[in-house]
Amino acid sequence: MLKRICILFGIIFIAVGVLGFVPGVTDGEHLLGIFHVNAAHNAVHILSGIVALIAGSAGNHAARIFFRVFGLIYGLVAVLGFVYGNQPILGIISNNMADTWLHVAIAAVSLILGFAVRETPEHVPA
Repeated sequence: MLKRICILFGIIFIAVGVLGFVPGVTDGEHLLGIFHVNAAHNAVHILSGIVALIAGSAGNHAARIFFRVFGLIYGLVAVLGFVYGNQPILGIISNNMADTWLHVAIAAVSLILGFAVRETPEHVPA
């Protein structure tokens, strides 16, 4: 189950990263008119998605490790988002409170998946 969710995360993050570059979907550097994005923010989403796809393709254990690390990193990004407010995080990655709260939710879901969901043995064909 974890590897499927990890692959789904990857697809979603890549799609969101790409959509951040699409005029009309992103207006005035606001994805869907809500989330403040810039090229660096979009690149982080695309890179996160690629790593998720790789981890999910590698199996349940790799997906679990991904969610643990991803959750910790996004938790840190959320904390930095509260510190920086509506200013770019580290002066590079665009941010607003909608981004920050979304990062809190992503971190929470990732940490639950990484630490609380039981790992099931992968099916090995005979």
